[in-house]
Amino acid sequence: MTADHQPTADASEPRPRAAIISNPTKSGVDALRAAVERAEERQGFAPSLWIDTAEDDPGKGMAREAVEKGVDLVVAAGGDGTVRSVAAGLRGTGVPLGIVPLGTGNLFARNLDIPVNDVDDAVVLAFAGLDRAVDVLIARVRRPDGTTESHASLVMAGIGIDATMIANTNPDLKKKVGWLAYVDAGLRALPNSEPFRVVHRLDGGRHHRSRVSSILVANLGYLPGNLELIPDAEIDDGRLDVVRLQPRNLFGWLFVWRVIAWENRVMRKTAIGRQVLDLTGGNRRQVVAYSRGRTVDLVIEGGPQEFEIDGDEFGTVAAARFEVDPASLIVRVPR
Repeated sequence: MTADHQPTADASEPRPRAAIISNPTKSGVDALRAAVERAEERQGFAPSLWIDTAEDDPGKGMAREAVEKGVDLVVAAGGDGTVRSVAAGLRGTGVPLGIVPLGTGNLFARNLDIPVNDVDDAVVLAFAGLDRAVDVLIARVRRPDGTTESHASLVMAGIGIDATMIANTNPDLKKKVGWLAYVDAGLRALPNSEPFRVVHRLDGGRHHRSRVSSILVANLGYLPGNLELIPDAEIDDGRLDVVRLQPRNLFGWLFVWRVIAWENRVMRKTAIGRQVLDLTGGNRRQVVAYSRGRTVDLVIEGGPQEFEIDGDEFGTVAAARFEVDPASLIVRVPR
């Protein structure tokens, strides 16, 4: 059903109903309510169930509550943390997830071409978009004290300097300039960053030892600023992409930047560009190393490292296992 088609209502049939799970601390909730009312009327939905997130639960429990009440659609309105938590509650249920971005990063929404600066368009898409089955990344981590936890990720999880950068991001600056605050944090983190050794293996195969500044396990490839970290990442291929950033020194970060901002974003977009990279040995220093699998096991040597999921800090970890849950989440996306 398209957004510009008025459905014909049958009084004998119950109307579908959505649940709106929103972060009450985000601005724009009044505009959200008005947009939802218009979408309900246009698409023939009953009045929505509204549920606020809580400080100790950004959405997972609320999503499960909505499913138990038999809703036909769950809309997550908030930032990446709200969307990720609601998705964790919907994983495996078959109930579609609509997304209305109200945060600063909105990584998942940007990767799926969901409008991030227009609440009305995002709400219309949530109610009338195309259902797409996507993979979910499951991270099972071991903390330095030996305790274990399991978390869902929609975009990517990282260990190392990327997580340190996120942990050091100024929250006030983030509110003012959005994702550009991560650039400030990165510039402050790089001079003091120390590479670490990690033992990793894919799909239960051979163990490999690497000296890295960061290791990321990803479901999607784009970073804020339209930077393409992983050119071949697909959200529904049933596989995870592993990226090891391994510059030898501070100067080596220039080569990392060249790979991400020039080779991936520009050169690999054309057949000629790919031929040039093949002939000249693009990324020949292997400062950015790629691999792919369904499971990734890793153990950090020399002490725990900072950990992040989808741009949110998650403390420190000593080891982790990442696995893909294929096609386990239904998301409303543009047609």
